[in-house]
Amino acid sequence: MFGSNLHIKSLLRVTLMIFLAATLLPVEAGAQSKEVVAEKGDGIYRLLTRYGYSVSETMEDFIALNKEQLGKENTLIAGVRYKLPDAKAVGVVTEKPAEAKGRMVHYDIFGAKYADIEITGNDLQGAVYYLVAGHGGPDPGALGKYNGHTVSEDEYAYDVTLRLARKLIQEGASVYVITRDPNDGIRDDSILKLDKDEVCYPNLTIPLNQTRRLRQRSDAVNKLYMQHKKDFQRMIAIHVDSRSRGENIDVFFYHDKRSKTGKKAATILRDTFREKYNEHQPGRGYEGTVSDRNLFVVKNTYPPAVYIELGNVNHSRDIQRLVIANNRQAVANWLTLGLIKDFKTNK
Repeated sequence: MFGSNLHIKSLLRVTLMIFLAATLLPVEAGAQSKEVVAEKGDGIYRLLTRYGYSVSETMEDFIALNKEQLGKENTLIAGVRYKLPDAKAVGVVTEKPAEAKGRMVHYDIFGAKYADIEITGNDLQGAVYYLVAGHGGPDPGALGKYNGHTVSEDEYAYDVTLRLARKLIQEGASVYVITRDPNDGIRDDSILKLDKDEVCYPNLTIPLNQTRRLRQRSDAVNKLYMQHKKDFQRMIAIHVDSRSRGENIDVFFYHDKRSKTGKKAATILRDTFREKYNEHQPGRGYEGTVSDRNLFVVKNTYPPAVYIELGNVNHSRDIQRLVIANNRQAVANWLTLGLIKDFKTNK
């Protein structure tokens, strides 16, 4: 009897050890992947972009994860559950600083010329940014004229937004581009063609109704915010103002009146622009302002927010800030410098 009990206890001990070993071993990433159901008409490209993935970065991973569930020539089958690869939303860099610096990443959203990006620094490692270019879809925003051509707020705000996103990624930040165009990318043209195919992250049709449109992008930011609650986060909205032809304005900044952090971030950005203008155009002066304003996306998004007006689309000098590609890049560069300072002094 004693020997029999000893044998049973030994078997139980071995079984328990095997069970514990199985539960403590690392689980393959594929087993932890998020699963989604394919809808009618879905292809891999459509499915990945709907969930904010860079197709070029994740297509092969997706096929490898789901090869048993794919149809002929890697087609999707409506109603079937598919695993998504490790999250690689557009512009998101997840490597640790030592691993990220010097690495090349590729994001189609920036267009063929600018899609390849080298991570050149770690100054923003751990920071998460939500970039919202104003208007888009059925609403072009403010309209001006330059040499007989229409200058549309949404196109120029979007180009600066993409340039800013790319600079932030170079510094190691995680970036979500909330207002998105599937085919424009960063453009170096003076006249940016007006279109209406922008969508809201991850791939939502932008409604015509203004309140619904603003609610949609605020909701997109807030859902992402909940995924990064432990991280340093900022929402940056970029617009172009429309005023009388005689009113020349500098880049200026709004924040929510309840947010001391938003006010501090806006002030740092304003001061950075003043410093850069003094450096590059001594004697010019800079009159950009910081103030609070009851703006929907600033008031209703969870992260500290800064709302930026790039200039007056109707003023001949302000419009140079928009139509010259190097000027759009300078604005993005200076915003990046300010955001680095904001991160280092507030994280």
